[in-house]
Amino acid sequence: MKVAHIAPVQKTFKLVCDDIAADKSISHRCAIFSLLSDKPSHIRNFLLGEDTLNSLKIASQLGAHVQREGSDVVIAPPMKLTEPDDVLDCGNAGTGMRLYCGLLAGVKGNFVLTGDKYLRHRPMSRVVKPLREVGAKIDGRENGNLAPLCIRGQALKPFRYESPVDSAQVKSALILAALGADGKSYYKEALLSRDHTERMLQGMGASIVLQKEGWIEISPIKTPLDPLNMTVPADPSSGFFFAVAAAITPNASVTIKNVTLNPTRIEAYKALERMGAKIIYAVHEDIYEPIGDIHVSYNGKLRAIDIENHIAWLIDELPALAIAMANAESTSRVRNAHELRVKESDRISSVLNGLNACGIETVEYEDGYEIVGGKIHKAKINSCGDHRIAMSFAIAGLLDGMVIEDSACIDTSFPNFFDILSQITKVSL
Repeated sequence: MKVAHIAPVQKTFKLVCDDIAADKSISHRCAIFSLLSDKPSHIRNFLLGEDTLNSLKIASQLGAHVQREGSDVVIAPPMKLTEPDDVLDCGNAGTGMRLYCGLLAGVKGNFVLTGDKYLRHRPMSRVVKPLREVGAKIDGRENGNLAPLCIRGQALKPFRYESPVDSAQVKSALILAALGADGKSYYKEALLSRDHTERMLQGMGASIVLQKEGWIEISPIKTPLDPLNMTVPADPSSGFFFAVAAAITPNASVTIKNVTLNPTRIEAYKALERMGAKIIYAVHEDIYEPIGDIHVSYNGKLRAIDIENHIAWLIDELPALAIAMANAESTSRVRNAHELRVKESDRISSVLNGLNACGIETVEYEDGYEIVGGKIHKAKINSCGDHRIAMSFAIAGLLDGMVIEDSACIDTSFPNFFDILSQITKVSL
């Protein structure tokens, strides 16, 4: 088991991050959405993490011809998706599994999706159940709740579905299923979740329209979509770890270059602003996604904050934000975040267990927690195989040191995380 030892930071830093990992969510979607075209898609700065490379491999198993030179990828789709001769391994990626469920539900053939020991214990009923309701045939352990999942793809009927959860993965799976239906379909969620799927598919020529009542109207595609031709921006979720590092270290600053500034992806930065950090945003371009730089600098002791709205916009950043909360004055609260229970680990328990080990007082709720700001002390942290837990407590280690067990999970999403962290402090692996 790989163990990381983080030393406390010895001096202030002014870090420029021009090598933050490419956006994981967008990289997954590039691999999957390219299969909806009949021409090669050209993707630059594709994330070379284990999870996204698995999504790329699955595209190849379905008949695509994939050429890769470093992080530059060309994906030439087949005339039609082919039934693979082996199982499709998504690794640790819930995004990959859930989106491929939506795509393959409407493709004639039999497909088996599996993953690593952690993914095989993550709940899939949130996608399987609505797909079944619109005609998909999906089997799996615990009546389809756990992988491996067996999909018997077939033509799907149009549908109108109102989701009980605000989830970009559920929404994306249903949109992909709707694109192959034989009429217009409609999808609705209470609050808008991250919208990369809608933006990217619209850029490829799909008709996806947000109506006034909150329903998303999805028209089936009659002819193949246009290919993608894009550079994947840096991942604001990955960059956020170093934003927190700057916000909790006196006189420190970090500039995160070429990151997506999609409003549904920078809500955590807005929360960090409300806590007192100084943050500047600079937009450079806006084609598929608004892209630019984020500059974060220390601005004094952080203030406590309550978070209960737009949870879907910062769900992935909440573990790192918990480190900022633990270093703030007074008590911070997070509610309406039950989604944290079904991530790579139960992130409510994982975060609070880690903070308690560091001497921070917390209160656990079914849908969130309270964190009483104090002084973070060095501890040994069990990452639970969750990359965001591992990286969050590595950042906490800047204050008094930290030992992270099972830190190899970081490679799934941010392979050069420790290389960047080593520019701030000493890291031993």
